[in-house]
Amino acid sequence: MARRRRWWWRALRWTALAVLAALLLVASWQVITWPDVAALATSNPDTTAFIEAYREQEREAGREPRLQWRWVPSSRISPELKHAVLVAEDINFFSHDGFDAFELKEAVRGAWEEGKPLRGASTLSQQTAKNLWLSPSRNPLRKLKEALLTAQLERALGKGRILEIYLNVAELGPGIYGAEAASRHYFGRSAAALTRRQAAQLAASLSRPATWHPGVERRGYRRRVETILQRMEKAQWLRREIEAHTADRPRSGR
Repeated sequence: MARRRRWWWRALRWTALAVLAALLLVASWQVITWPDVAALATSNPDTTAFIEAYREQEREAGREPRLQWRWVPSSRISPELKHAVLVAEDINFFSHDGFDAFELKEAVRGAWEEGKPLRGASTLSQQTAKNLWLSPSRNPLRKLKEALLTAQLERALGKGRILEIYLNVAELGPGIYGAEAASRHYFGRSAAALTRRQAAQLAASLSRPATWHPGVERRGYRRRVETILQRMEKAQWLRREIEAHTADRPRSGR
């Protein structure tokens, strides 16, 4: 009995040491590969996690990736698009610190009381972190990394810079990333020249870019466009916030 007990404790000790070693390796890898968030204050990203995932997906399917992506500064993106994106995705963007507790509570309440599917309550800051460095996965480790990176983005960058990055990296159709590429692809004009309806059409693409984008006649997409236009009309105050937070500064990089 004593011999069996000693064997048990020895096995337990070695198992605990192996688990600890694995955790230390994972933690070390995360530290080594952690993004330099502060660098985005003065330079633009060369690529994003979502763009690389698209490239890999196309190559695995035996196709050459037909990526459309063109970075432009905030001054060359229509205020109409900024307005449309904010009312569609994160109307409290300028007042929260990266996480919107009210929207999260409302999402949970809707799922619990009304039997609705749990909708996403991610802020633009969270979506920016996910687009730049992570995957669409919902596993707990990915969500933890998203939270940490979001907090870093909010500390290192201003709201205007986060919005500028988001509008330049968001997926707006299959292989189409950023406001400039999408504007030219769908409307044959620059992002600076978008009308209010065109802006709403692009903003409506954000939740389902693979199937919802200008030119699609899906009823749900058309309803989403009209909803965004109505929200824009009601949230005129948001335009003042946009003007106050989106002044450009010189940057290096792309």
